[in-house]
Amino acid sequence: MAGEPLEPIQTQLENVDEYDIITEDDIAEIRDALEGGRMAEAASKIMENLQALENTRLDIAVTGESGSGKSSFVNAIRGLGDEDEGSAPIGVVETTKVSTPYPHPKHPHVILWDLPGIGTPNFQSDTYLEQVNFSRYDFFILIASERFKATHAQLACEIQRQGKRFYFVRSKVDADLEASKKRRPKGYDEEVVLRQIRENCQECLVKEGVKAPQVFLLSNWELSKYDFMLLEKTLEKELPSHKRHAFLLALPNISLEILRKKKEALQKQIWKLATVSCGVAAVPIPGLSVACDVAILVKSLSQYRKSFGLDEESLTKLAEKVDKPVEEIKEAIKSPLAKEISKDLVVKMLTKAGGGALMVMDYLASTVPVFGSVAAGGISFGTTYYMLWTFLNEVSEDANNVLIKAVESGV
Repeated sequence: MAGEPLEPIQTQLENVDEYDIITEDDIAEIRDALEGGRMAEAASKIMENLQALENTRLDIAVTGESGSGKSSFVNAIRGLGDEDEGSAPIGVVETTKVSTPYPHPKHPHVILWDLPGIGTPNFQSDTYLEQVNFSRYDFFILIASERFKATHAQLACEIQRQGKRFYFVRSKVDADLEASKKRRPKGYDEEVVLRQIRENCQECLVKEGVKAPQVFLLSNWELSKYDFMLLEKTLEKELPSHKRHAFLLALPNISLEILRKKKEALQKQIWKLATVSCGVAAVPIPGLSVACDVAILVKSLSQYRKSFGLDEESLTKLAEKVDKPVEEIKEAIKSPLAKEISKDLVVKMLTKAGGGALMVMDYLASTVPVFGSVAAGGISFGTTYYMLWTFLNEVSEDANNVLIKAVESGV
């Protein structure tokens, strides 16, 4: 199976930098509980961390002049088209009168806020932030479809003065490229045109007092092109770890790189879930461990399927986008659990996972003595770990194949 041999929990706990979503104090407490054989205590501490991570809110403010594409940006980040149910309304005139929240359809704690447009008679940079409840947001996206103006610069400076981050997004670059290509078909060079757009945006902002502005060029209709991955990497680097995790899982599955990062983020949670299972197994209540294992697996496997866009709704939308039958897209999916998640199916898979679980348990028993001394807990840990690791590898591979098939179909 891909990814074997599996890393022992002790090695993972020691790698604090990789697991910085848990504080060093928490790591120390969990390690102490494990080494002392107090499995239930370790499981309880990890469960607290998992629940806190799952409930992490990320509030993203999106603003710009009317017609700049801010509502379409809100929809694109949430994986929705402008006509999909729950999408932010668009129009050539300002359609947003008050700050309007748009939760991510699959990760409702990630919320994009469509803010009233700047550049209107009601806009004043020194009062705007108070009007839109500045303290609510984690960061701001400032969008322009042509040149950035004094209003953008004034707002950016005020956001910076109040201690939060902002990012300039120049939208609709696909339209600019198409227009340039029509005007100068012989001398057209996409990289040159993009550089000119970026430099012009930066010059306008510098003139208005913004120091070293970074501008990201995007198309809401072709999000995987141009600077979107650069914007994603910048946010990933600058967001706090728990916010970064929420942001990453909510990203649309538009590139193999995003899929890889999602897999890595979810892999880092496997040892936590397995330890919870192990801790419950150490509590002497008949049947509790099996019920917990099944519940953990059903919830986690459903999350994997949803995060990688392999649920029925996501596949149907993708098929519509590439104008192909959904069954043709589904041909790329091989894992049986990627097609259906149910308690009965998970129980059947658990009965078949014995060999892999014993391999994990033997590996742990030889490196982490506590697992050798808690046989039931070791078996529960090994089974949960093996199942999650195996399925995550399978579902991420399916997601890669689905994306490749969609790209071949014209995404």
